[in-house]
Amino acid sequence: MLAAKTRYVCQECGAAQPKWHGRCPGCQAWSSLVEELALPTGRRGPSTAGARQPLALAEVVAVRHDRLPTGIDELDRVLGGGLVPGSLVLIGGDPGIGKSTLTTMALANIAARLPVLMVCGEESPAQVRMRAERIGGSGRIGVIAETDLDVVCATLVQEKPAVAVVDSVQTMWAGDLQSAPGSVSQVREAAGRLLRVAKEHGIAIVLVGHVTKDGAVAGPRVLEHLVDAVLIFEGDRTADLRILRAAKNRFGSTAEIGVFEMTATGLQTVSDPSALLGRGDLGGPGSVVACSVEGSRPLLLEVQALVAPSDLQMPRRLATGVDRNRLAMILAVLQRHGGLALGSADVFVNVAGGVAIDEPAADLAIALAVASAARGVPTGPLVAFGEIGLTGRLRSVSQAERRLREAQRLGLTHALAPGGTLGVAGTSLRTAGGIAEALAIALPEAR
Repeated sequence: MLAAKTRYVCQECGAAQPKWHGRCPGCQAWSSLVEELALPTGRRGPSTAGARQPLALAEVVAVRHDRLPTGIDELDRVLGGGLVPGSLVLIGGDPGIGKSTLTTMALANIAARLPVLMVCGEESPAQVRMRAERIGGSGRIGVIAETDLDVVCATLVQEKPAVAVVDSVQTMWAGDLQSAPGSVSQVREAAGRLLRVAKEHGIAIVLVGHVTKDGAVAGPRVLEHLVDAVLIFEGDRTADLRILRAAKNRFGSTAEIGVFEMTATGLQTVSDPSALLGRGDLGGPGSVVACSVEGSRPLLLEVQALVAPSDLQMPRRLATGVDRNRLAMILAVLQRHGGLALGSADVFVNVAGGVAIDEPAADLAIALAVASAARGVPTGPLVAFGEIGLTGRLRSVSQAERRLREAQRLGLTHALAPGGTLGVAGTSLRTAGGIAEALAIALPEAR
């Protein structure tokens, strides 16, 4: 009989080591190895016992299931039309961002026509009822407060709901594992067993997951590999806007986003996010409107910048809603090719509304906002889009016509884009080949 041994498992990447290390050899994370009991696996080596005969792909019977609409238009948009029976979906986000509210609203809508189940690992059924009553939910939602994985799986097999929500997967634990709930082994085991239940019984299971301090879904990366879709709920908890993004979707596009507004009665879908995000006094010093295409629709976002003299030896470069490395590259281009002296100044860049931009088309708007703030000259109500290269040249971006029409719809008729961009009727479009020319057009008073 083989004796049980201990091993050390990284809580960031899931790599197992025979001895403890201060730094994980796999992901280089510090103090992330936790001791766990490695259960004996018995005999090792190749064996033909239990081998199965493979089928030709043409012989496989593909059963197509109709999607289950959640009744929330923005959520269905991100999912690709609704939940697929037998799928496993992971929703992650910061605490208090609205994950439980969103899943409760979806279950309330589906419960009107199909059986649903809410598995509460963190809340009591009374708390779920109070939230459901606050958002106008349905009393038909089945609720169990349980963290034992064996009991949860048995309940799912017995009840066979059309949709089930597990809130959260980090609270589930399996009795045959020695590690604590939330550890790599427990999370991996919970996701694997719930995946088998979902596939074998055709139940659409939604897992609610915690996030780390870096904003990534907590647990090993294998958790994201196991599920069919990964949805990230993001936004500033102090603001009203919430953005739902698909980081992975086996049944639809990962380019779509859903926009919500948090109210006293729950999350409300925002069908026209550009009108909501474009509020305020635009065109002042340090303010430029960027047009980013997210999935199938363009969004107008206000990019704000502040440039101030610094007393520090290393001036600060802070960005909210913009990639910090991308901002550093844009600042270097502005200094080298735009004639701006920013080496002794603090630079702060923010995207209004708590929305993040990861599209290179926002480069030009960021650069103009920084230049406008540094020179103290307003650009006026201006929409700008274009990618900036290291040589200072502006590169054209896709779907320019859609961006211009969206800006025109909201009353912004002045635009600046890279050379070669075609304009639309009713819009005053000016083009530039490089960043220096763009600055001269947008900030003529500074020359």
